[in-house]
Amino acid sequence: MLETTIAAIRPADEAAMAAARELHGRLTKPAGSLGALEELSVRLAGLAGVCPPPLPEPAAVAIFAGDHGVHAQGVSPWPQEVTAQMIGNFLAGGAVVNAFARQAGASVTVVDVGVATPLPTDPAADPTALDPTVLDPAVPRLVVASVRRGTRDLTVTAALTRDEALAAVQTGIRIADELIDAGAGILLTGDMGIGNTTPAAVLIAAFTGADPLDTTGRGTGVDDPTYAHKVAVVRAALARHTPDPADPLGVLAAVGGLEHAALAGLILGAAARRTPVLLDGVIAVSAALAAAALAPAAVCAMVAGHRSAEPGATVALRHLGLDPLIDLGLRLGEGTGALLALPVVTGAVRVLHEVATFDSAGVAEK
Repeated sequence: MLETTIAAIRPADEAAMAAARELHGRLTKPAGSLGALEELSVRLAGLAGVCPPPLPEPAAVAIFAGDHGVHAQGVSPWPQEVTAQMIGNFLAGGAVVNAFARQAGASVTVVDVGVATPLPTDPAADPTALDPTVLDPAVPRLVVASVRRGTRDLTVTAALTRDEALAAVQTGIRIADELIDAGAGILLTGDMGIGNTTPAAVLIAAFTGADPLDTTGRGTGVDDPTYAHKVAVVRAALARHTPDPADPLGVLAAVGGLEHAALAGLILGAAARRTPVLLDGVIAVSAALAAAALAPAAVCAMVAGHRSAEPGATVALRHLGLDPLIDLGLRLGEGTGALLALPVVTGAVRVLHEVATFDSAGVAEK
């Protein structure tokens, strides 16, 4: 599945991009007056291979959840059980991501790809929760696709075997296909996993070569001693595994999380289907680095929703050559920043569909 997905990912269509730029020049506005929105719409035309590109709707958020063996190293003050408890909150509609998704009219799919503790709900109790054809903003659904119950401690051994990392990536590809087949016009990344900013920091350092001090943040808000310890843990993981960015799957296996690997798969799956994927925070962009290493042209499908307060996110975005649409100091995850950026993406495309040209409106050009 991974090989065929990568083979289907193609570079942006230059003719469609040129057509979008030409159309922008004829719309009733000063050239360049919409700033970054103009280039975003051009990129989306290149991804779709047509101008104007399809409106990015409906939107579907995919929240991949997993736990981490490195939690045993004291990198987070939150107990690991919170991962499963938050899944219950997502499914009950009570999290921030649910509030933002309802505002945006986006569906929410929660994927257990490696949660360590039992989930607080039985997915069989609600048949609609397992129906991949339902994109209902009012009904969050759960997909149980657990590869293993949490990763191993990356400071001691590889977090995953290569086969486990591959299984998680392929889960992400499958979810992308299901959501797109159900009608989604844009995918949004979400994540949940106590301790997951530590493997994200390791992944970003491994793929970019940046110093761990620049890729490691405070996550849920650790104090100074815990932060210093977290940086040391990231350094130790890099020293133990010496991950090779030329082997992206090997990097994910050695130091990644199951949700990171699945998100990389979601991005690849979206790129193969020429569907935009709106990236959330530091977990998403660390996964995006892996996706780009596996298939460089996958960057054409990526839109950076926001600049996370986690420093590693800026390092990763710079490496990917992506500029975030908003910067609000967010660091929650879940897909919240991507959801807030969604109207910006939709607006960028709607301009090409609905704004009159100078000729059609009878407006004189300069």
